Amino acid sequence: MNRSRSRLFPWFLLCALAFGGGARAFAVAPGAGVPVGRMTVAQWDVYELTLAGPADGNPFAEVRLSAVFTSGAQMFEVAGFYDGDGVYRVRFMPPRPGRWHYETRSNRRLLTGKTGAFQVLPASGANHGPVGVRHTFHFAHADGTPFRPIGTTIYNWLYRPAAQQEETVQTLAASPFNKARMLVLPSNGSPCPPAVAFPFVGMAPKQWDFTRYDPAFFRNLEARVAQLRDVGVEADVILFHPYGQSWSFEAMTAAEEDAYVRYVVARLAAYRNVWWSLANEYDFLRTKTEPEWDRLFQVVQAADPYGHLRSIHNGARLYDNHKPWVTHASIQNGLATEEAGRAQLYRDAWNKPVVYDEVKYEGNTGPRWGRIPAQELVHRFWAGTVAGTYVGHSETLRGAAGTSWLSAGGALVGESPARIAFLRDVLEDGPADGIEPIDPWQDPTIGGQPGEYYLVYLGREAPTSWPFHLPCLGVAPGQRYRVEVLDPWAMTVTPVDGEFTVKPADSYTYVDAADRVVPLPGRAGLALRIRRVGEQMPEAGGQRPEAGSQRPEDGRRKTEDGIRRTEDGRRKSEAGSRVGEYPDIIPGVSGHYSGVSGHYPASCHRLDTYNCSHRHRGVLRLTSDLRPLTSDLRHPTSDV
Repeated sequence: MNRSRSRLFPWFLLCALAFGGGARAFAVAPGAGVPVGRMTVAQWDVYELTLAGPADGNPFAEVRLSAVFTSGAQMFEVAGFYDGDGVYRVRFMPPRPGRWHYETRSNRRLLTGKTGAFQVLPASGANHGPVGVRHTFHFAHADGTPFRPIGTTIYNWLYRPAAQQEETVQTLAASPFNKARMLVLPSNGSPCPPAVAFPFVGMAPKQWDFTRYDPAFFRNLEARVAQLRDVGVEADVILFHPYGQSWSFEAMTAAEEDAYVRYVVARLAAYRNVWWSLANEYDFLRTKTEPEWDRLFQVVQAADPYGHLRSIHNGARLYDNHKPWVTHASIQNGLATEEAGRAQLYRDAWNKPVVYDEVKYEGNTGPRWGRIPAQELVHRFWAGTVAGTYVGHSETLRGAAGTSWLSAGGALVGESPARIAFLRDVLEDGPADGIEPIDPWQDPTIGGQPGEYYLVYLGREAPTSWPFHLPCLGVAPGQRYRVEVLDPWAMTVTPVDGEFTVKPADSYTYVDAADRVVPLPGRAGLALRIRRVGEQMPEAGGQRPEAGSQRPEDGRRKTEDGIRRTEDGRRKSEAGSRVGEYPDIIPGVSGHYSGVSGHYPASCHRLDTYNCSHRHRGVLRLTSDLRPLTSDLRHPTSDV
C-alpha cells in the first residue's frame, strides 16, 4: 500500500462483509482513485466492493451506483445497492479466471470513478458455477456438470427464529434436496418471532415505506442463501405471491415493485446458486395483469447480468412459458404426474425444461393439496422422472416445533424424503444428458438414453413379469443389456440373472432373442433399470428388417417424393396433404427431417423415426431438399 496515500484516510478503511463465505473485496476511500490493496476470488464466487457515500435523504431511491467489470473482451455492468449507514456495495460473480478490472459509476461524486483490479482463480471443489438449461429439457452447471433438480419448498423459513433457520440449513444438508423454494415477502399468518426483520422499513403489519428497505432483513437473506450454496442447495427465490394481504405488500405501485425487484437482484445475483421465481400462484394475485407480469420478468432479466434461471409458478391458470424471458416451466399440477404420459406433454408444449414444483404435498392437513400419502408423492416423482421432467416435494406434517416444513422449515418428519434420496441416487448414477422419453406417444413408461440406458416405471401396475422390450431408437440386433429391479419404496436394487440379447420383433420394438421375460414380485410401484453392456456403438442405429433400406452417411434418411406417412409405405404429395391422423404431416412440405440427434435407427419406420427421435423433443424441424431450415413448429399452449 502507498503510505503517503494511506495517511489521507486511515480512519475510513471498511471491511467488506460477505455472509456465509464468498470473497471479501477492496475497501475504497472517498475520493481515492485506487483500491486499498489486492485480493483474489474464485471463479463464480462473490467479489464484493464496499464504498462509503451519502446517507442523507433516501439513498435507496436517490443514489445510483454501478461498476463496470472487464477482463479482455468481456464486460459486465453490475448494479450496486445501499446497505444502510452510509455503506454501498457492488457484488460481482466473475465468470472466468484471470485479471479483472473495475470502475464505478454513480450520480454521486463520492461513489464514481473508483478503479481497481483483482485476480480470479479457477473454480475448484464443489464450485461448478451457476445452473442453466442444457439439452433443451435439462440443466447443468456452468462447467458442464449435470444438475438434476430434486426440489422442496420452505415458504416462510426466513421469518422463523435464528435457531430454526439454522436447523433448516442442517436438515437440507442431510437431505436429498438440492433446490429450495422460499418467499422473500412473508405470507399471511406467518409465525414470526416479535423481533423479526421485514424487507421494508416501517411498522407491521401494514405501515410500510416501500421506497426504503431494511438491510438487516436482506443481510440475513444473503447469509441463508450463502449457507444453502455451501451445502449444495440452489435457492429458488420467490419475489411475489398472493398471500400478503395481512401485510399490504400487494399495495406497491408499479414503480415500487420494479425498484424492489432491482434491489433484490442487486443483492443476490452474485450468488451462483440463485434462481428467480417471479411469483407463487401468480394468477391468484388479482391486482396484476399478464402484461404486468411480463414487465416484471423483463425487469429481472435486465437487472441480472448473469442470466440466472427464471420461472413463474401457477395456481389455476398457466402462464405462457413460451415467452423468451422464461427459462423453464415451474408447474403446479399433481394430476399431470400421476402418469408419465401426462407429465411429458408440457415438454411438447413449451420445448423447455419442466419442473413440477408442486404436485401436492405429503401430509395430513385439511386442504387436498396438503394431504397425499408419502407413497403417492414418491409415485409422482417417478412418473415425472421417466417423462423427462422434474418433480418437487414438501410436507405439511407438524414437527416438534409445531410448524410444518412447508411453512417454516426446521426438521423433516415425513416418509418420502428417504425414498426421494433413493431416486436421486438412481439419477446421479444415470446418463449425464438426462432422462428422455424414448417413445412417449406409445409407451411413456420408458425413459432414458436410446441404446444405452433405460428407466422403466411400472407405476400402479403389479405384474409378476415384464416381457423384455425396447423401442427401436438406437437399438441394433445383438446388443446386450443387463436389468435390475428397483423398488422405490423399499429402496432396494435386485439384479436380474444373465444378459438380454436383443432381436427386432417388428419395425418398432426389440425383444430378447430368447424371448425371456423379467420376473417381478407382483407389487405396485416397481421400476426397472436397463443398461447396455459390451462395447459402445460409435453411433446409434442398426439394420432395418425390411429389405432395400439405406442410411445415408449424414445420418438423415429422406424420401424423394415427400414424407412417408404410414407404415405400409403410402406417400403424400405436396398437393393435398392433410393434417389429422398423423400430426407430423405438414401440408405443402416435401423434404426430410433435420434431427437433433443427427441420425435415425435403420430399424424404425419413417413415421416411427419421427415419433421416437423428434416428437419427444417437442419440435418438428423440416427442411426442403437443398434448402436451409425453414420452420420450428411447436404445439400451442392452448393444447395443454
